[in-house]
Amino acid sequence: MRIYNDMEKKPKIIIILGQTATGKSDFAVDVAKKFNGEIISADSRQVYKGMDLGTGKITKKEMRGIPHYILDIISPKNKTFSVSDYQKLASKKIKDILSNGKIPIICGGTGYYIDSIINGTSFPEVPPNKKLREQLNSKTTDYLFKYLLKLDKERAHNIDKNNRVRVIRAIEIAKILGKVPKPCISESSFNIIKIGLGFPSEKLKERIYIRLIRRIKMGMLKEMERLHKEGVSWKKMESFGLEYRYSAFYLQGKISKEEMVEKLFSQIWHFAKRQNTWFKRDKDTIWINPTKKTDLKRAEKEIVTFLKK
Repeated sequence: MRIYNDMEKKPKIIIILGQTATGKSDFAVDVAKKFNGEIISADSRQVYKGMDLGTGKITKKEMRGIPHYILDIISPKNKTFSVSDYQKLASKKIKDILSNGKIPIICGGTGYYIDSIINGTSFPEVPPNKKLREQLNSKTTDYLFKYLLKLDKERAHNIDKNNRVRVIRAIEIAKILGKVPKPCISESSFNIIKIGLGFPSEKLKERIYIRLIRRIKMGMLKEMERLHKEGVSWKKMESFGLEYRYSAFYLQGKISKEEMVEKLFSQIWHFAKRQNTWFKRDKDTIWINPTKKTDLKRAEKEIVTFLKK
């Protein structure tokens, strides 16, 4: 396994990543308990207050006393949260954790967020355009994607076309700069070990379905209704994608409950495949099956070796 250069000069960070429904949060807490760590979430939807069951947000009980950061920090009603925002907050939290003699553990499935920290990525400074956003928000998701395709084919081909927030932000940047520039990547400020959690495809599909049904039974739809009563519009809820998008469709009477479950299962699985494509680019990630004791021991051994260097 390749570890980044100048290990002795740079602070160490543990990254725990993987597809949805692989048990990253539980594993991260186990690692934090064993290695004196604190956890920074890397999930683009868990930053929003009240979006709990739909995002699979870890509960206080599940945290088992381990501090967690960048959860529940903004309202989903009208504010947005960018990768640049995440980078600034996460960088500050990393410094705070290190200054307290703890190990920062970044855990999540939003690859863009993780890369923003470990690659020292800088992003284009384009301020929000409220008027343009209002205009774009009145358009359909399909229209927005086709519009971005005309402005910048390259960005359109590597974006989640159903994520209205990201598509609108890409259009905003492209209209100002002509296209969405590639992020500028500099040398990492940290020494990093990446532990990736994964399952065979059929097993992951099963886990996704079981988790989806469990969340619905636990009150996921009631969560969506509550958010709407608190001022989150259906259009805004749809923009968060996946659970929020199709639950909003159902609650508006646009699809049946059976269609909602079918669509959600299919779309979450496609999302998991996109995550896998993103994460598999990095050949340095140590992949484990978290249900196998031998894999867990191997991961622990790798972390011990990493921290001793």
